[in-house]
Amino acid sequence: MNGNRIMMAITCLFVSCTMALVFAPGCLAQEVQETVEHEAGFYYTIQTGDTLWDLSDHFFDSPWLWPELWQENDQIPNPHRIYPGERIRLYQKEGSDTFTLTPPEKESMVEESAAETEIPEDTGEEEVEETVYFLYPAMDQVGFITKDEIIPMATIFDIKDKQRLVDTGDVVYMSYDEENADKLQIGSLFTLYRRIDPSSDKKINRQYGKQYFIVGKVEVTKKEPDYVTGQVVASYWAINSGDFALPYARRSPKIPVVPSTPDIDGTVLLSEEHAKLIGDHTIAFIDKGSDDNILPGQRYSVYHQEQGKKEGKTILYSPVDYASFIVLHTEKYVSTVYLTQTDYALGPGSKFRTPVE
Repeated sequence: MNGNRIMMAITCLFVSCTMALVFAPGCLAQEVQETVEHEAGFYYTIQTGDTLWDLSDHFFDSPWLWPELWQENDQIPNPHRIYPGERIRLYQKEGSDTFTLTPPEKESMVEESAAETEIPEDTGEEEVEETVYFLYPAMDQVGFITKDEIIPMATIFDIKDKQRLVDTGDVVYMSYDEENADKLQIGSLFTLYRRIDPSSDKKINRQYGKQYFIVGKVEVTKKEPDYVTGQVVASYWAINSGDFALPYARRSPKIPVVPSTPDIDGTVLLSEEHAKLIGDHTIAFIDKGSDDNILPGQRYSVYHQEQGKKEGKTILYSPVDYASFIVLHTEKYVSTVYLTQTDYALGPGSKFRTPVE
């Protein structure tokens, strides 16, 4: 599916619908939305000697993510028995991208009398300002990378019935420091997250900090003197003992599309899931942040640039764009982005730039 064609088609549809709504007699301005459903993923054929543990380590740089790999492949009844020739899904993304065009509401004019009110000349034309939004419903699940240390409010120390795959409705037990006791009230919601090293390269970790991986949401249901009981109300990834909790704060899924910062040239650091191949409809991190004037709602292009030889000298050919993304969240040095379109898979180290007009 070509992302650029989808964007053009949706934008044209929005403009047409919005203009019709604005100029319809007695019609109030309202939002016009169009949703594009999507599904994407990568597949692998099992080889002799493969295990989910090894495949998780190979493709996601962590063997401990094998439960998620198993969860993505419900055709496998026993995770310890996989067979050569069997085709498995390394990961799959399903969801929808919704673009919203919102014209401003007309201001009503109250006429006191023809003598007291000067009515402007009607030129027959009406200016309509268009605001385009990118709607990403899963904003509450979007993680980030930062050097700033985030202090957790509580920590999961046990899971009821010792379940390996914690899902919505399951019960967890969380410890907390006495100074946070008043903030852990029955009925309060908390975001669950995991703090991990973003890369096996220690230099990158020192430069950019820790990755905060959002795994779910929990509601406090019971409070004891030194721990609380919580019920999982949303599970995005496998929830484990040792995961942390912060007060839940809803993040708006409605992101205004804004102009990109000129002359940006940067690098895609990695995908949120540490996959070696990054396709469309996935989350990734880039090495530019708010300090570089990167803002949510900006779009950038991923490119490659070949080089050759001319008269013994190395020359660079013109860059070729092959993917695009939109910024969802920014920290000082790193931003979280969403790949909206890729002509072919990219990987860590891929270059991106400000889109060419």
